[in-house]
Amino acid sequence: MDDIQFEEAARVGQIIAIRAKVNRAFKTSMEVGIKVTVQDVLTNAEKIVSVAYATYVAKPVGAGKVELKPVELLSAEDHLEHSLAIERRRIRLGYVQVFQKLMQESNKEDTCEEKDAVSTEHTHVQSTELVLPPHANHHGNTFGGQIMAWMQTVASISASRLCCSHPILKSVNMFKFWGPSFVGDRLVFNAIVNNTFHNSVEVGVRVEAYNCEEWIKDQPRHINSAFLIFSAVNDKGELLTFPRVKPTTQDGVRRYHGAIARRRIRLTRKCMLSAKGDKPSDAWETSNQAYLSYSNIAALTHLARKPGWDITKTLDNVKIWTHEEGAVLSFKVEMQVKVPSHVAFSLLSDFSLRQRWDRHFQTCEVLQAVSEEEKIYHVTSAPMTGHQPRDFVILVSQRQPCRPQEPYTVAVRSVTLKAMPPSPEFCRSEILCAGFQIYSNSSSSCTVCYFNQVTSGVMPYLAANLTGSSKSIEDTAMECIKFLELKDSEC
Repeated sequence: MDDIQFEEAARVGQIIAIRAKVNRAFKTSMEVGIKVTVQDVLTNAEKIVSVAYATYVAKPVGAGKVELKPVELLSAEDHLEHSLAIERRRIRLGYVQVFQKLMQESNKEDTCEEKDAVSTEHTHVQSTELVLPPHANHHGNTFGGQIMAWMQTVASISASRLCCSHPILKSVNMFKFWGPSFVGDRLVFNAIVNNTFHNSVEVGVRVEAYNCEEWIKDQPRHINSAFLIFSAVNDKGELLTFPRVKPTTQDGVRRYHGAIARRRIRLTRKCMLSAKGDKPSDAWETSNQAYLSYSNIAALTHLARKPGWDITKTLDNVKIWTHEEGAVLSFKVEMQVKVPSHVAFSLLSDFSLRQRWDRHFQTCEVLQAVSEEEKIYHVTSAPMTGHQPRDFVILVSQRQPCRPQEPYTVAVRSVTLKAMPPSPEFCRSEILCAGFQIYSNSSSSCTVCYFNQVTSGVMPYLAANLTGSSKSIEDTAMECIKFLELKDSEC
């Protein structure tokens, strides 16, 4: 399971609706999206309780793995979630590496030395459950939801020993199934507080399974682990402050620092998913690199899939579209290019070449080559009349399609880099969401779509176009087409 955030609490007497569907089938695994909403029968108001993503594998009949067929996409929402599933998979696979880096940083910090700090051993709770037929599916495997319910119960008791109240579950992190359990197994749940953070507490839960023979020999199977985040409120609904804790064992120290690393990742993700206007960009740090890359691709994919695009101008090989949503204005430039899609992708993803066709790019320098798919650039732009020269620090994320009908993607967004602070020579500007999607038409032609969610930083370059007194967008698009076709002929 991906990290699960709980937005609302479901209460007795309310109607819960659970919707689930397969977003994408990989070779031997699949991602299932789950949306839980709650409806109040008195007010008819519906609120989202949680949105989660689970990864499943098919149970093989023999020794080999079961290869899955591709999912048939029927709606625009299906296409959107299908595209984003690959990005969520990248985060899942890269989570361990990011966590290990943060653990190295956290280990340099001292543990709590306050005199009134509570020993984490005081919060240890153990519970044993017998798996009965109602707890299992038709294969005889214990329901994952049943295990999660038992884990929440024991974790809640552990957290309550610190707050002397009824803890409220806020999120579940790194819920993983390491192995199955079956009807007749005894499941032993061990919960302990790892760390507290003023108004929240992290409780780690480990689940071990025993069949009859393993129980006699004391040979457990580790089947589940998760980290549950709780808060607590008083009678007035005010958040309670948790006391500080101190680990007393070497394993406790490891869990103490691990909680700090997970919290940094959690807060980064929460910050990025929250709504924001034209504000300073997110910092490019170890804790959020995977999520910034994901949000970069996800934002462009969402923008491209939005309904309601209005065409404002049509030329021979260029169409310009605009999209309004409240106070947010976006535009799209669609170009028909006589080059293979992979060639266009290669040329457009290299921003060091953009000065050759985009006159708004005065200089472009690679600050950090993060990977083959991620680069950070510093871009300067020539001054517009009445405006100071602007500069941008941008993250460029590129992705090749996983299926023939999917586009090549080059996503752009601003980031903050400590090594490149704002300079008095330039007005540091922001890009919220921009980039290219490139669709193959044939072996020798493609459609290039450029998107940009307009911010105050790029508005000066577009204002004249919007009023009809300039053709800079059309001229830049034509220069882009000429550049791509000329470079292709040279090859």
